[in-house]
Amino acid sequence: MTIAVTAASGQLGSAIIRALSQMTDEPIVGLARSPEKASALGVEIRPGDYADREQMTASLAGVDTLLLVSGMADPDERVGQHQNVIEAARSSGVKKIVYTSIQGVESGTAFSPVVQSNRQTEADIRASGLDWAIGRNGIYIEPDIDYLGHYRKSGAIANCAGDGKCGYTTRDELAFAYARMLLEPAHQGQTYRLHGEPISQAELAAYFNRAFGTELHYQPMSVADYRAERIDTLGEFMGTIIAGIYEGIRMGALDTDSDYEKAAGRPHQSWDDYFALLQK
Repeated sequence: MTIAVTAASGQLGSAIIRALSQMTDEPIVGLARSPEKASALGVEIRPGDYADREQMTASLAGVDTLLLVSGMADPDERVGQHQNVIEAARSSGVKKIVYTSIQGVESGTAFSPVVQSNRQTEADIRASGLDWAIGRNGIYIEPDIDYLGHYRKSGAIANCAGDGKCGYTTRDELAFAYARMLLEPAHQGQTYRLHGEPISQAELAAYFNRAFGTELHYQPMSVADYRAERIDTLGEFMGTIIAGIYEGIRMGALDTDSDYEKAAGRPHQSWDDYFALLQK
């Protein structure tokens, strides 16, 4: 069985390839829009531009199982790009697709169009006639870790999540679950929410304080103020998206039961254990 993973040069795609390499001796192929950026992974790398269906069809030759990492294009464009990959898979004889989808509010926030585009891809995969499994990822916690310097400087974690709890996860935990979903037939036809124990922003600040010796507190902001601040820092598109994610947390959309153990065969890493490993 040959397994292909798209977006192999990205952080999640490369983590999934590393997890697969530890679990199986089956052939693994990485697909990347810029193959040279994925050359260090130790697997065969082929070109994989979601916008180029002909290229994807050629690159999927001989592949049995495909991991489709959700793209980063605008929502309308993303749906068409994912359809290119699905049709290329069908044409190439791929038998199974595993898709990395997302959690979030499906209407009413700035992030909702992104969620809707992923739901459309989920529907397209279910209608493809191929075997399938879908994971709906929680929110990566790594960007908060990367933002530690900013948090130290400001003395606070400030956003519009309010008292809402968020089902965070890590790329390595997701990679482990997706590797299992790719390798095991028991996940056929399943849609899993993949995240750890939901925590609030105040709880997140407390974890930071214990791990890094900070004295952070949580500073709530209005949705409008947080959106303006994020747009000023990240630009219109990404700033609006990030504000929409935290608005969803505020609304309770990320405080859900996790299916992680069903997908991975073991519990998600606890936040106590995760932050203990980071402790300085």
